Amino acid sequence: MSPVQWADGSPIYRQLKEKVITMMLEGQLKPGDALPSVRQVAAEYQLNPITVSRAYQELVDDGMVEKRRGIGMYVTDGANTKLRNNERDRFLKEEWPQVLERIHLLGLDLGELLDPKSKWGAT
Repeated sequence: MSPVQWADGSPIYRQLKEKVITMMLEGQLKPGDALPSVRQVAAEYQLNPITVSRAYQELVDDGMVEKRRGIGMYVTDGANTKLRNNERDRFLKEEWPQVLERIHLLGLDLGELLDPKSKWGAT
């Protein structure tokens, strides 16, 4: 895991969970990979082990990670597909309406924004 700056607006265990999810989505953690141990993460980030355990438990509850008794936590086989689907749904329900509202508020043309030949188009 890489250095983290914890934000004040959200519980640390949720931020840690999101960090692990990002690592899965970016391919840094692949199905079958072991997550760093609770003790290792707690020591590295100077966190209470209970905080790390809570983040990991939520990943287990969500079906992204499985506990293998006595050997650790591992990314499940379907985690990436499930994560991408969950993130797409969340984006479309929570973020996209705000983006679309901002586009309309600024009087931008959605078609022009998506046209690669326009000055604002996707690259």
